[in-house]
Amino acid sequence: MKLSNKSILLMILCLGARRAAAFTSHTPKFTRAFQLKSTAETTELEQKVAKLFSKEKGSPRLRFAPSPTGSLHVGGARTALYNWLLAQQAKLDEEGNIAGKPPGFVLRVEDTDVARSTKESEASVMADLKWLGLNWEEGPDMESDCAPYRQSERMNTGMYETIADYLIENDKAYKCFCTPEELEELKAIQEREGASTRSAGPWRNASPEQVEQALAEGKPHTVRFKTPDGSRVIIEDAVRGTVAWDASGTIGDFILLRSSGMPVYNFCVAVDDANMGISTVIRAEEHLTNTLRQVLILDALGAPRPQYAHCSLILGQDKQKLSKRHGATSCTQFKEDGYLPDAMINYLSLLGWNDGTSNEIFTRDELIECFTLDRVVKSPAVFDMDKLNWVNAQHLKKMSIEETTPFVSEFMEKIVTKKDVNVEKMTEAATILAKKFMETTVAPVTNMREVLDYQLPAHFDQLDEESKTMVEKGHFYQIASQILKDFNEGAFPSPTDLGIFYEEKTNEYNQAYQQYMKSVSKVYKTKGQLFYHPVRLALTGVMSGQEIPKQLSMMNFAKNIEFSDEVAVKQMEERMQMLSAFLDTIPAEFKEPKQEEPKEAAKPAETATAAPVAATAAPTTEGQSSSGLESYDGPAITSLDIRVGEIKECWNHEEADRLFCESVDLGEVDDEGKPKLRSIASGLREFYENPEDLVGRKVLVLANLKERKLVGFPSHGMLLCASNEEHTEVQLISPPVDAKIGERITIPSIDFEGESGTPMKENPLQKKKVLEKILPFLTTSKYGVPEFCGLPFMTSAGVCTSSINDGTVG
Repeated sequence: MKLSNKSILLMILCLGARRAAAFTSHTPKFTRAFQLKSTAETTELEQKVAKLFSKEKGSPRLRFAPSPTGSLHVGGARTALYNWLLAQQAKLDEEGNIAGKPPGFVLRVEDTDVARSTKESEASVMADLKWLGLNWEEGPDMESDCAPYRQSERMNTGMYETIADYLIENDKAYKCFCTPEELEELKAIQEREGASTRSAGPWRNASPEQVEQALAEGKPHTVRFKTPDGSRVIIEDAVRGTVAWDASGTIGDFILLRSSGMPVYNFCVAVDDANMGISTVIRAEEHLTNTLRQVLILDALGAPRPQYAHCSLILGQDKQKLSKRHGATSCTQFKEDGYLPDAMINYLSLLGWNDGTSNEIFTRDELIECFTLDRVVKSPAVFDMDKLNWVNAQHLKKMSIEETTPFVSEFMEKIVTKKDVNVEKMTEAATILAKKFMETTVAPVTNMREVLDYQLPAHFDQLDEESKTMVEKGHFYQIASQILKDFNEGAFPSPTDLGIFYEEKTNEYNQAYQQYMKSVSKVYKTKGQLFYHPVRLALTGVMSGQEIPKQLSMMNFAKNIEFSDEVAVKQMEERMQMLSAFLDTIPAEFKEPKQEEPKEAAKPAETATAAPVAATAAPTTEGQSSSGLESYDGPAITSLDIRVGEIKECWNHEEADRLFCESVDLGEVDDEGKPKLRSIASGLREFYENPEDLVGRKVLVLANLKERKLVGFPSHGMLLCASNEEHTEVQLISPPVDAKIGERITIPSIDFEGESGTPMKENPLQKKKVLEKILPFLTTSKYGVPEFCGLPFMTSAGVCTSSINDGTVG
C-alpha cells in the first residue's frame, strides 16, 4: 500500500518530537531528511525508513545502554540512576504522585563488541539494576513496539543496512572501495602536501557507473558518511554548556558499515536513539567525542537531536579514574558486602550532583522530586568509601530491627560454615546481633564478617599481595607470635565477662587492650601502620576494618546470645589455633624484618645546620641549593595559610573507622571575643591508636581550606603530616614547643609580608587547585625538616620538625 505525503510526514515527525517542554529547550528544530515526493514517486526504501521511525513514543524518553562486557560498576550505575530519575520525574502529577503516563526508561543492550560481550554479563547487569530498583519499562526481556533491544538482534532485522542504503540514495553516504593500503597511501600524500588527512577518497564523488563496475568486480567496500564540507556542529550540553566541533576538518568521512556489513558503534547508537524516540541522553564524558558523529547522522536523517548531558568521570581517592585497584567498584560486590540499595542510590546521586542545600540523605522519592540536570557539576567526583559507609549507616538507622534482620540473616548465611544450621534459630540470633551492630558501628552488615568470621588463609601463599608484602618486609611474624604466646599464657586481654561491652573512652576492656598494645609496640619499636597492620591481620585476618576492641567485644557478645551455636562465631581460641598453623607456613626468610640499608652519617657541618627544635633563628642557607626554588614556577607558597595550632580534643569519628575528629586552637576568637576552636577531621586513626595521645600536641594546620563535611563531620582545615614513600607511616609535623598559637609559618628567602604574602581566600584556593599544585614540592629533608623547594618551615621559635626523613608533606 502506497503512503500519502501527509502520512509519511506524520511518521517522520514522530521521531521523538512529542517531548516535554523541560527537555526541548536546547533541542534544534526538526528538519526533514528528504524532499517529500508525490505518492507515486515515493520509493519502497523511503517507505521502509519512514516505517522504522513511525512508532508511537511517549515523552520524554531516556535510555541506559550498557555494553555487556563485565559487571555493572558505579559509573554505569550512576548513569542509569540519572536517566531513571528523570524518566520517573516525568510521570509525576501536580501533587507529586506517579501518574499513569507512558513509559520513559528504556534498557538497550549495546552488544556489537561480539568478542567481549557475553550473556552472563548481560544477566549480571540486569540483576544489579533490579537490585538497585532501577526497573525499566522497555528492554530485552519484554516485547514492545521498539523491540528488539539488543543491537545484535537489531542487526538481524536489516535495519542498519536499510538506513545506510537510504543515506546513500539521498547523497548523505557513499560506498568506498579503497583498500587499507590505498587509504594509507592517500594519507601519506596528504601529509606531504600539508593537506587535511581526513578520509575523503576518490569514491566520495564517484559516478553510479563506477560504483556498479566495482560491485560487478566483487570488490569489498565500506559505507562512509559524507561529512558536509565546511560543516560545524554545535550542541548545548546540559552539563558542559556549549560544545562545538569543526566536523569537516576534524573527522572527515567516517565509516557507517564495515566491509563485513557490520555497522559501527556510532551508527547503531544514532539510529537506535532515533528509532526509539530518545529525547534525553545522559552518559559519561568519555562519550562526548562520539556525539559529533551521532549528531551528523541524526541531522542527515532529519531526526531531532536529543538533549545531551555528559557527566564527569568518577575518580578514586588518588584522583585517578576509578578502577578495581581502588577496591570494590561493582554493584555485585557492594550487594554481597551488605550495602542497602537505597543507600547506594543515595550515594551515587551525590557523585556529581547536589540539591543546592547541605542535605546529603535522600529517599528514592525525594530524589525523583528534586533531581535536575542543571545541578550536575562539571568537575570529577571522588568515590569515598567512608562517605558511602556513612550514608549506608544513616539509611540503616531509619530501618526497624525487623527490616534489618533479613539483610543480616542473608549475610550470615554466606559466612556461617556450620552444617545443618537451624535457619529459624539463626534468624533469631541475627535479630539480636542486628540490634547491637546498629548501635555500635557505621557499617553493621559489612562488619559482621570481621566479627563472626576469621579471614586469615590457611597458608602464606594464599595471602593477597598487600598482606604478603607486609608479612615479608615487616614485623608480622614477631608481633603475631607475641600475641599468640600471650594468649596461651593468659596475658592477652579478652572481653570474657558477659555485660562488658565496648563503650567509647570509658570501657575497661578498651583501656586494657590499648595498654597491652602499647607495651608490644615498644618491645618491637614499631608504630603506625607498621604495627597496627600486623596486629589486625593476626587478630581478624584482614588489614583494615573497625576498631579491634569493638570487634572482639562484639565477638564475645555474639558468643553469649541465645542460639549462639547457630551463628558459629570463630572465637579467640579457634582463631589462635588457625594463627599458629599459619605462622608455620611462613618461609624462614620472612620471620625477621628486612633490615634497611644504613643511611650515610651526617657530616658535622651538616648536623649543625639541622636546627634544633628550640632554635630562635632560621638555619643558615649558605651552601644550600636554591635551584629548587629558582626552577619552581607553580603557585606562590604564600597562597597557603599554614598556622601553628594546638589539639584541645581528639576522638574517634562515630561513623568512619579511619577518621579522628579534632578540636584545634588556632588563636581565633568569635564575634564576642571568646576563643573559637576549629573542627578538623583527619585520617590519622590508622597511625595513632589512641586519640587521647594527640591531645595537647602542637601541630601545623592549613587554615584556608574551605569547610567541608567528611562523613557528616564539618572539617575546616587540614593537619599537616609527613609520610614515607610507601605511605605506611604517617606522623604529625611538630612546630617548636615555644611557637605561638596562631602564628603563621614562613619560608626563608620568601616574602610573607605585604600584599604578595597574603594567603588566598578559601574559594579561589580550592577552585584553582592551588594546594594540589604545591604539594609535590613539599618534602622532608634527611633530618625530617619539612621543606618547600629545599627551604625549611619556620616559626618565630625556630624550625619545624618531623620524625620521618626524606618523606613527603601533606
